[in-house]
Parts: sequence; C-alpha cells; structure tokens
Amino acid sequence: MQAFIDFIQAFLDLGVTVILPVAIFLLGLFFGQKPGKAFRSGITIGVAFVGIFLVIDLLTLNLGPAAQAMVERLGVELNVIDIGWPATSSIAWASIIAGFIIPLGLVVNVVMLLTKTTKVMNVDIWNYWHYTFVAALVYTISGSIFQGLIAAVIFQIVCLKVADWTTPMVRDFYEMPGVSVATGSTISYAPYILLVKGLQKIPGLNKLKADPESIQNRFGIFGDSMIMGLILGAAIGLLAGYDVGDVVNIGMSMAAVMILMPRMVKILMEGLMPVSESAREWLNKRFGNRDITIGLDAAVLLGHPSVIATALILTPITVVLAVVLPGNNVLPFADLATIPFLIAFIVGASRGNIIHSVIVGTIMVALSLYMATDIAPIMTDMAKQADVKFPENSAMVSSIDQGGNLVNWIIWKIFELFN
Repeated sequence: MQAFIDFIQAFLDLGVTVILPVAIFLLGLFFGQKPGKAFRSGITIGVAFVGIFLVIDLLTLNLGPAAQAMVERLGVELNVIDIGWPATSSIAWASIIAGFIIPLGLVVNVVMLLTKTTKVMNVDIWNYWHYTFVAALVYTISGSIFQGLIAAVIFQIVCLKVADWTTPMVRDFYEMPGVSVATGSTISYAPYILLVKGLQKIPGLNKLKADPESIQNRFGIFGDSMIMGLILGAAIGLLAGYDVGDVVNIGMSMAAVMILMPRMVKILMEGLMPVSESAREWLNKRFGNRDITIGLDAAVLLGHPSVIATALILTPITVVLAVVLPGNNVLPFADLATIPFLIAFIVGASRGNIIHSVIVGTIMVALSLYMATDIAPIMTDMAKQADVKFPENSAMVSSIDQGGNLVNWIIWKIFELFN
C-alpha cells in the first residue's frame, strides 16, 4: 500500500501542468482524435496552465508580503495561522487514506456519467486532493478508513452536482462553452450564490451597475481593467505601509495580472475546444444528445477582471475582519492569494458586479474565519501527524480555503456527531 501511495504522490508531484496535458491527450485519443491533434491540444492546455500559474504566482508573491505587512501594522496577535492550500494539500496526501482516493474518484465519476446523474467528465485529477482532505479529516476523528472514503465520495458528488448547476454560468458569463468547474475550493462557496440572488432583490442595490464594462463607461480610462488593477494594487501597497517604489511595483504587478490572465485563459480554450467537441460527438453517438462538459481547474475562471478586482478589495477586508470579529482566532495569511478561487462563482452569479460580489464576499470571509477557527484543533493534529512545519509564534494552524470551506465543514460536523 505504501508503494502505491508513493507512486500516486510522485504522479501528483508532477503538477497540473503535466498531469492535465497527459489526461487531455489520452482523452483526445479515446474520443477518436488523430494523435497529432490530440497531442497539440494537450500541449496547448499545458502551456496555458503554465501561463496561468505564473500569473497566479505573480499575484501570490505580491499579495502575501503586503498582507503580512498590513497585519504587522495593525499589531494583530492571533494564535491560529492560516497555512494555505499548499501545506493543506500536503496534510491530505500524507494520510494513510490518500492512496484510495484517485481510483475511487475516477470510479465515482464514471458511474455518475453512466447513470446520468452528472454531465461532468472531471479531468482535474490534481484537485482530487480536496476529496482526500475531507477523507483524512473524517479518518482522523473516527479512525475508520471506511468513514473517510464515504466522506470523500459525498464531497465528490456535491462537487459534481454543483459543477452541473453552475455550468450555464461558466458558459454564459465566463464565455467557456463545454467547460465546468468541480474544484473543491470553489464549489464549496457556491451556496453563497443564494445571498447574491437575495442582494439583487434589494431596492436600490439591484439597480447598481458595477461590472468592469459599466465602470469603464462611467469613469473612462480609470474603469479599464488594467488601470483598475494598478489602482487597487497601489491601494494595497499603501495600506501595507510600503514606500513609493514598492507601491508602484505592486500596482504594476496587479495591472499585469488583470491583463495577462484573460490572455492565458484564451490560450487554454484554444486547446480545449477540439477535445470538447470530439468528446461531445463521441458521447452523443453512444448515449444520445447529452451535453457533457469537461471539468477543469477553477483557475480558468480567474481570467475575468471582476474576479481579480473583487479579490484585491477583499484582501484588506479579510485582514480587518480577522481583527474585529469576536471569537475569531485565525490570522489570514497564505490563503489570501486563493480568494479569487473562493469568490469565482459569487462573481459569476452577480454578473461581474464588483459591489455585490464584495458585499457577499465579506459575509463569506467572516463565516469562513469562524469555521477555520472551529476546525483548527483537528487540523493542527493532522499537521503534526504529517510533520508539517509550523509557522513561528503559532499555537495552532488552519486554512481559510479548506478549514473555512462550508461543504467540508458540514461533512466534518455530520461525521463528528457519530464519533
């Protein structure tokens, strides 16, 4: 079993930029594409994800230090450190239950496709680590591998059903036909879409147009997504207490993120569309006219300027909330750069309305901080078992992404009742 787990870990260590092109190439062959065409699709998607993650790294490397500087300026002393998704995924894959998740996840997806309980063919195998995390969480409190696997299956089913529910949004708002998103760190925040719908019924607010296009029409050059990134980035630099040079630098970096991310997503769609069309033709011949979608990493949604703009505004708001919320013990840090993933569906539901997205995003972050505080003791035990290095001055660790993940938290609480 350990040898199998080591093999799975080695495969996953290759990263999405290798795993996904291989998966797309094999899918292309399976659906009848010529090897050359399938190979080009796989490489194109790999190149696009290299670009996407380079831009995300640019976002992370600038937001992380700025957020830390804001925290230091506020003199915050909280004893639970947000260790972020990289450390959280390491905790997940270190569990004894990890080796079962990928084969189980593939079987569940195939069964749901055959039984017509989902239309999503999820090739985002890297993000199976979200299923692994909830399985490891339940295994830790129960000592039962069986319960852990049941928790993982429940989480996967929820992910696929939410992906089905949000496919029209991905198609229409994000302009990505044939694509769905079943990433655990995005779908778990989909319930907040209901808050967006409620907000859109409030007189006054429902008439307020604050999408990038409307902002640009009203404010001219200052509403341009690149200029918006420059302004918001510079504002974060000022809040962090940076000098003039560093303020300009972070502003330019955020302007680059706003302009480069949509370009990378466009390249990704260039590679995906041939495979998506082949898959649809193959499936329609055998299963009737079914609108099968390809499940991809939620990073593909970050190309819309409203997502990045909302995330940049929510970054200082998250730090302030951590300070003022009574009962919160989580110090936001590493997962601040994952905020775009968390709010992607909220932004889509609001049709890019930045004000609506920020309001709902603020409520979401507040609840996530409380859930992350609640789950901190068990996550700390899991981190110790996985030999994860603790940040200095932290008594416990948690994560806004997974610790404050609504679906994850609900599943954990249900299983806790029986253990």
